[in-house]
Amino acid sequence: MSWETIWADRPLRRLGRCLALGAVALAAMTAAAVQDAAAADKVTIGALRFTSHAPTFIAYERGYFAEEGIEPELTFFQAAQPIAVAIASGDIDFGITALTGGFFSLADKGAVKVVGGLYTEHPDHPGMAIMASNQAYEAGLKSPADLAGHSWAMTQQGSSFHYVAGMISDKYGVPLSEMKLVPLQKVGSMIAAVKSGQVDAMAMVPHVAVPLDKAGAAKIIGWVRDLGDWQVTTIFTSTENVEQRPDLVKRFMRAYTRGIADYEAAMMDQEKDPAATDAVVDILHKYVYTDRPRDKAAPSIKAGAVYLSPGAKLDMDSVAVQLDWAKKQGLAPEGLTIEKMVAPGFDM
Repeated sequence: MSWETIWADRPLRRLGRCLALGAVALAAMTAAAVQDAAAADKVTIGALRFTSHAPTFIAYERGYFAEEGIEPELTFFQAAQPIAVAIASGDIDFGITALTGGFFSLADKGAVKVVGGLYTEHPDHPGMAIMASNQAYEAGLKSPADLAGHSWAMTQQGSSFHYVAGMISDKYGVPLSEMKLVPLQKVGSMIAAVKSGQVDAMAMVPHVAVPLDKAGAAKIIGWVRDLGDWQVTTIFTSTENVEQRPDLVKRFMRAYTRGIADYEAAMMDQEKDPAATDAVVDILHKYVYTDRPRDKAAPSIKAGAVYLSPGAKLDMDSVAVQLDWAKKQGLAPEGLTIEKMVAPGFDM
């Protein structure tokens, strides 16, 4: 080939190389866009504004969900039972709250599954308090063993607060029939009822209970941890997610367990790394005690530190005990089994 021919072909070669490089770049950009679109799973998480839900807020604020290709949205509830209903209806994708009569019913229908554990009452760790109104305390309600003949606040029949009444009954031999169980639908209504003396007693999370006691608005008369081990809250999702989108559930749990680890490192020994504790308090204040300035909210948030299951490990023995109790109270279907309500292999 002559030099003239080679020289004449150079523009064509350059054009060909440019087109080839452009095609490669376009293919890479397209592949990245497809990958990003596939990874950006929109997920709605149901939660309560409690410090025990801290890993939800930590994983959200620190981008742990985003790193797992999840675009999270938080939806807040006033009680546990509606969260299970929202999962079953498809309004939310994941719930973090206690097992309830409503959950048991939906699990029996094949709508929801437990995939992990979170807040746990353990004898060696702080947790939920048993409280008496000032009026009831002055009238002799000094201990959970004194609850016969007194009223007990809870959100709904079959709620975790109902279960605490059952634990007290079993521990101290106080028949539930001798306690007036008062369903008030919302946690805020429970607190108001006990503060005003309209209801005699309740169980309450520590970030609420400790400040109430210190302010003289109600009296702490016992601790739920003294009633025995209890898997208080669980992580659950729809059966459809477990069966059709297991990878999404695994990615969610990886992000969530990072939130648990951060919380444990910062809040279980708050003197070890005060800066880390303050950083977590800053996050939680965006969701808990938002009506107070940060300096006023911080002591309550710190006092509300509870034990969270490392790796979201589920206490199967406790879940079995809760299910058995619920069946005896007519709050769970007789045919419901642990195998039907728990999806193993998702906790860490």
